[in-house]
Amino acid sequence: MSRLILALDVYEREKALKIARETGDFLWGIKVNWPLILGSGIDIVGELKEETGLPIIADLKLADIPNTNRLIAGRVFEAGADYIIAHGFPGSDSVKAVMELGETIIVVEMSHPGAGEFIQPVTDRLIELANELEPFGVIAPATRPERVRYIRKKLRRNIKILTPGVGAQGGKAKEVLKAGADYIIVGRAIYNSGNPRKAAENLWREMNAGTEG
Repeated sequence: MSRLILALDVYEREKALKIARETGDFLWGIKVNWPLILGSGIDIVGELKEETGLPIIADLKLADIPNTNRLIAGRVFEAGADYIIAHGFPGSDSVKAVMELGETIIVVEMSHPGAGEFIQPVTDRLIELANELEPFGVIAPATRPERVRYIRKKLRRNIKILTPGVGAQGGKAKEVLKAGADYIIVGRAIYNSGNPRKAAENLWREMNAGTEG
């Protein structure tokens, strides 16, 4: 089974569907962010799901009061999303509003350098929140495998770790998997390559090296 998730951060509907078709054989799922939703409309979520048959993660990073989170999440789940990513820092009631409607992934730490300013200092509390609520998974940084290892040690074993930052941001897939990640999220290294299918296949083979047979 694949553990590779494509972060499909493009604007154009046809380009997104084409890349999804080309890479789907090597993916566990597809992550849709604001650029694609804003560029193509919310219906792209259902179109990608129908086109590929893969789980669709809506990376909205919801961070509002419970009622607003509920209104947004309800519409996105109705559109076909299987998972929604939400921030934990607005509090447990805001996260629960999303979890009541469908599978949820909580951000406990992000992959960019600025994450060290405000998010990383409260990662322990966000891990506690995840352990209390038991979402499907959490987001942790592939750019810092040592932090993935730290989070894995403190996180309940039934909660998955999804890690963005492999490829363009410098993270290494095998290193992050060894640190405890369950899924690797890759965007630019696939969709900006000259051959997205080959790029996805190469990553898939790298991640599965030594595990086949």
